[in-house]
Amino acid sequence: MKKLFVWLFIVVLTLTTMVLWLTRGVPTATNQPGSTATAPVQSSGQAALGGNFLLTDQQGREVSDTQFRGKLMLVFFGFTRCPDICPLGLTAITGALEKLGTQAASVVPVFITVDPAHDTPEVLAAYMKNFHPSFTALTGSETQISAAAENYKVYHARRSVEASGDGMTKDENASGHMPAGVAYTIDHSGFIYLMGPDGNYLAHFSHDATADSIAGKIAGMLAEGKE
Repeated sequence: MKKLFVWLFIVVLTLTTMVLWLTRGVPTATNQPGSTATAPVQSSGQAALGGNFLLTDQQGREVSDTQFRGKLMLVFFGFTRCPDICPLGLTAITGALEKLGTQAASVVPVFITVDPAHDTPEVLAAYMKNFHPSFTALTGSETQISAAAENYKVYHARRSVEASGDGMTKDENASGHMPAGVAYTIDHSGFIYLMGPDGNYLAHFSHDATADSIAGKIAGMLAEGKE
């Protein structure tokens, strides 16, 4: 009988040990659905950049970012009177699209002004004739542009300059408080953002990136099936 009790004790101990070992990796109740405890947040590895916008294109039509789903987007912020960063960036995008050939049909180049007080649809339409014909150029209210720029983490700030200093035409800012005899320019960041067919961030380029580097990156994305 004594041997029987010893045998039973060993069996129970063994079973208990196995149960504890098998259940040690199971999440506790605080991590189960419906728990009030907060589970650790897992990073997706994607930058929190980009987002919805509702703006007006160079033809005066209302345009939403959702209209471009299913295609890659090259998004660039600037303004038509920009003397250097914008022409470089827009020319690089134009060159990249030309190098892509038929693959360019899978890409939508988007130029968003940070100077809506000056860059009306008419002004944008005239300016964009210098670049790739597939460009969608967008403007809107100050509030709409600020929201879009914030989504893309784009820095932009209006700065007064003497009208005779850089040849810019005299104008007033949106509030009408620009001093007499003084015009303005806009300081802004100059990144070109490559967004996926789902609207999520994929990569970015400097405004002085080469057309070859941009086209190469896009061709690689298309080859991976991100069209």
